[in-house]
Amino acid sequence: MSVNLATMLREGTKKSHTMAENVGFVKCFLKGVVEKNSYRTLVANLYFVYSAMEEEMEKLRHHELVSKIYFPQLHRKQSLEKDLSFYYGANWRNEVAPSQAAQAYVARIHEVAQNQPELLAAHSYTRYLGDLSGGQILKKIAQRAMNLGENGGTAFYEFETISDEKAFKNEYRQALNELPIDQATAEKIVDEANAAFGMNMKMFMELEGNLIKAIGIMVFNTLTRRRSKGSTELAAAEQ
Repeated sequence: MSVNLATMLREGTKKSHTMAENVGFVKCFLKGVVEKNSYRTLVANLYFVYSAMEEEMEKLRHHELVSKIYFPQLHRKQSLEKDLSFYYGANWRNEVAPSQAAQAYVARIHEVAQNQPELLAAHSYTRYLGDLSGGQILKKIAQRAMNLGENGGTAFYEFETISDEKAFKNEYRQALNELPIDQATAEKIVDEANAAFGMNMKMFMELEGNLIKAIGIMVFNTLTRRRSKGSTELAAAEQ
């Protein structure tokens, strides 16, 4: 039995998607205000999240359900390692540690992998499809805001083995729709995707303190004051 999981995920996470984009750190980012220390902390946190997710999906690559959405070309761990080396130097492994929010996120990924592997579809969808959808926009913002140019620091957004991102997203959605699940399981996956958005939001919110110190409370308030109805600047990059 199959359900239209891709549509359920897109429709069922719209509110969470909008809420995530309206977190102060993200709103500042989308407006081109990126503070390097906050950003490199985010990269470190994402490294631990993706390491956990890719470790578990690798273990479960022959699982009846997980195997259908196992796409190694999406993996971000090595790309994040390149970025961490860029921001922290060769000794980066001794410089980084997951924040409290990242630790909770990682723990949840390991928990669902052990007890409800089908819910990994929610975490995979939330991170990877978002990366593919908005990655190029965010890459350009980061390059301009931190004066990076093409010298490095944005490997996370580069999918070197995916030549056509739009076509790949369609392939990924088709894989979601072909998962051998019933309606009840699909609804649990949507619930988990909303929880994943919440975990991402907590990581973003942790970064606001450093950002405010760097740019000043008045500038931060100006950048984040208006709350738009619906999605923000990244809306065009629909998952």
